[in-house]
Amino acid sequence: MIDRAEIHVRAGDGGHGLISFRREKFVPRGGPDGGDGGRGGDVILIGDSRVNGLGAYRFKRQYKAERGGNGGKARKHGRNGADLELPVPLGTIVRRDDEVIGEIVAEGQRLVVARGGKGGRGNVHFATSTNQAPYISESGQRGEEATLQLDLKLLSDVGLVGLPNAGKSTLLAAVSRATPKIADYPFTTLEPHLGVVEVGFESYVMADIPGLIEGAHKGHGLGLEFLRHIERTRLLVHVVDASRDDPAADIAVIDRELRSYAEGLSRRPQIVAFNKMDIPEAAARRPQLESLARDLGRPCAFISAAARQGTDDLAKMAFEMLQRIREEEPLPAAAETVPVLRPQPRGARFRIEREDGAFRVVGEQPVTLVEMLALQSDESRAETMRRLGRMGVVAALRRAGVKPGDPVRFGDVELRWDA
Repeated sequence: MIDRAEIHVRAGDGGHGLISFRREKFVPRGGPDGGDGGRGGDVILIGDSRVNGLGAYRFKRQYKAERGGNGGKARKHGRNGADLELPVPLGTIVRRDDEVIGEIVAEGQRLVVARGGKGGRGNVHFATSTNQAPYISESGQRGEEATLQLDLKLLSDVGLVGLPNAGKSTLLAAVSRATPKIADYPFTTLEPHLGVVEVGFESYVMADIPGLIEGAHKGHGLGLEFLRHIERTRLLVHVVDASRDDPAADIAVIDRELRSYAEGLSRRPQIVAFNKMDIPEAAARRPQLESLARDLGRPCAFISAAARQGTDDLAKMAFEMLQRIREEEPLPAAAETVPVLRPQPRGARFRIEREDGAFRVVGEQPVTLVEMLALQSDESRAETMRRLGRMGVVAALRRAGVKPGDPVRFGDVELRWDA
């Protein structure tokens, strides 16, 4: 299971508005009728329980939504671009520039990670009483783009923890249909495995977390790669090799690592599963193991995962505890995204910066205006300068020292200043 990936997404650009005039017999001056461009498609991540990992995004990293169609004659609106929907497993955390922008935890949950550009307006919108035949239209707005880091934390009901070679993979194979790699040496499991455990007509998800070692919370061994998966489990089954010399010390190692990684993990409900009880040395110390579990205040089970002895009873015990936990601490439903309208703080809507001998205007309104309007025609450029003047951009550039012929940048557009 691949649980980390980085992808680059770009939403669709908006379609261009059209410069067109009505031409019909007996209508010599029909006026402008250029239609608007369609909106570009969004890029959306969707939670899908059928997706087990992020492996598909390791091999293809570039994703782009469809651009909007251009406007047509007779005020015909361009077709909106189709959204690009990318399925991700439940438990995916989405980051942009190391900042968490969302988390996918529910089936069908949608997260828009790049919004499509607005369609440009056709010349029908620019007709005025003094300019009844405008040769002005807008280009489509560029779609948003971003580099995203996808980080999967497994969503499981029960997590198996323990030292390497304690028998976690064997136990998962015994109680579910999962087929993890099993061998008699440490770090056989190099990635988490999930299995569905059926108890009567009910079921729950169990995760085999790769073996932890002392110092795992500092990144030793494979610790940090997998400790994060334990955060989402509701119940831990601590698998202990009862045939080892000091099971109490082994339990203390894992408890210490869980506590050091996240304080809440040390308070997570836990069952101690003493494994390999078919070995005579382990069977002989059963009374001491029962006493150890009582001292820890944890329920315990005695099993042999390899021989499948006691594994069904352990599965039932875990299910019963899980039912109680669900009743006491129900998982919150995925919150719907409700837009909250708040007044915007007053202040400058743009700023002027110097950059490599040029002036750069930074601000959503003036940048969008120039990118969509300035390059269509001379008349469009003149209209752009009038609007920039109303915004105060022209005056701000003059105060900053702009002179005719100086390069002025608005987003990806560079103009030679002539105002």
